[in-house]
Amino acid sequence: MARYKDARCKLCRAYGEKLFLKGTKCNSDKCPVAKRPFPPGQHGKKRKKESNYGIQLKEKQKAKRIYGILERQFKKYFRMAERTKGVTGHILLQMLERRLDNVIFRLNFAYSRSQARQLVLHGHTRVNGRKVNIPSYMVAKGDVIELKGKEKTLKKIQEARKELKDRITPGWVEPDKELLRGAVKNLPQREDLDFSIEEQLIVELYSK
Repeated sequence: MARYKDARCKLCRAYGEKLFLKGTKCNSDKCPVAKRPFPPGQHGKKRKKESNYGIQLKEKQKAKRIYGILERQFKKYFRMAERTKGVTGHILLQMLERRLDNVIFRLNFAYSRSQARQLVLHGHTRVNGRKVNIPSYMVAKGDVIELKGKEKTLKKIQEARKELKDRITPGWVEPDKELLRGAVKNLPQREDLDFSIEEQLIVELYSK
């Protein structure tokens, strides 16, 4: 599967905000967005007038980058949200938040969503006692997520926990720091997101 392999900090600079793709670096003085708050490239400082389509496309691309998924899968989520009763944009974001790799990230068991995805793919994740190695697995209210693995792996996760102790954990999940376990208390709501995204622009883009 194709994945973005270039410098991830370029993405944050391109969208003009932190997407938290590099873990603790995003909150440190080394964050390129803080040092160079303009798009990368020799013409980065020049202002560009964007069309409505360009603004909508940029918002959709930003959501894809944040959750680390490709176009085909993202569009699948949108079609599912479209068929579900409720506000399409809110349901879309809720589905993305309920991905297992994102839940691991939200529980502060990993520096980034990409690292969380790796933990899932390597079989270190249990959901309600059952091994799950699918990053896109969608958790439900009441699910219990637990990390298992070799001592070396668990030690790295505990180290990550210590470094991420100041990162806010959203209220819809409840982590157990000592047992590397977490529970889904409620389904995520729009106000639980810690980044700015205008989901209505994404809905308008796909509705054309």
